[in-house]
Amino acid sequence: MTFEEFQALGPGGLFRADMPTVISLPESVRGLGREGVAARLADMTVTLFTEPGDKHHPGRWETRDITLRDFFADERHLTESDTWHRVVSNIRNSPADVNAVIGFDAEGFFGYGSSLYAANLWISHRGVFTKNHFDEFENFNIALEGRKRFIIAPPGSRDYYPRSVLRGFGDKSHVFDLDNVDLGRYPRVAPKLAQRRDFVLEPGHMLYLPLGWWHQAESLDPININVNFWLKSKKILRRPHVLGVALYTYAYRRFKGVYSYQPTEVNS
Repeated sequence: MTFEEFQALGPGGLFRADMPTVISLPESVRGLGREGVAARLADMTVTLFTEPGDKHHPGRWETRDITLRDFFADERHLTESDTWHRVVSNIRNSPADVNAVIGFDAEGFFGYGSSLYAANLWISHRGVFTKNHFDEFENFNIALEGRKRFIIAPPGSRDYYPRSVLRGFGDKSHVFDLDNVDLGRYPRVAPKLAQRRDFVLEPGHMLYLPLGWWHQAESLDPININVNFWLKSKKILRRPHVLGVALYTYAYRRFKGVYSYQPTEVNS
C-alpha cells in the first residue's frame, strides 16, 4: 500500500479490514539508524533479552536491564550465533524521542490518543528469531535499519496447538516455526498455512499486523532496528480467546514474577 492510500484509509480503515498490510513510507519520512539511535539514546535503560539460539527451545528468555551504550559496547550482543540477544525499551512517555527516532510526528500520524499501549524500540542481531505467537494489540511496525522476515497467519486457537495457558504460554504455539511444520504431528494447522503471508520488512516500510494474528519474525542483517506501536482496540472483544489468554497471562506473570512487558517511563 502506498503512503497516500494509507492516509486516505487511515488506521481505523486498516483495523476494520483486519488484513496484514505493508505501507511504503515516503523518503521524507525516514528515521534514525544505529549511529543516530546510539547518539540520542545512549544512556537510556533497555531490557536485554537473552536466550539460546534455537528455534525450538521451549523455555523463557532471561532478562536484565542495561544501558543502550553498554549493549552496543559489547560485541557479543551483536555477533553471537549460538545465543540470541535483543533489547527493547518502551519510549511512549518520551514523545520527542519517539518522533526523532522514527522521523515523523507519531501522534499526528496515527491519531492514537489514549489507545497507545506502548511504543517499543527493538534492536537485534542477525538470526534472532521470535517464535510463532499472537499479540492482544493492533500493531504497526516500522523498520529503521536492517531487514526482518515475517510470517503471518490468520487468527485461531485450536488449529495452532497452543501451549499451556496455565503456565503463561497461551499466546504461543507448539508450532514454533511456521516455515518448518511437521504436518504429521500438527495436521490441523495445514489450512492456516495455506493462508499465511511471508515477506521481508525493509527500511522505509511499515507493517500493520492485526490484533490476534499469529506471527513470527527473524532478523536478517547484522543489526536490525525497529519501532513498533501497540494500540488497544475493542476488536479484542470479538476474539474472546485472545482476551482470555491476555488477562490470564498478565495475572500469571505478575503472580510468578515472570517478566511481562509493561509501559514504563524512560529517561533519555
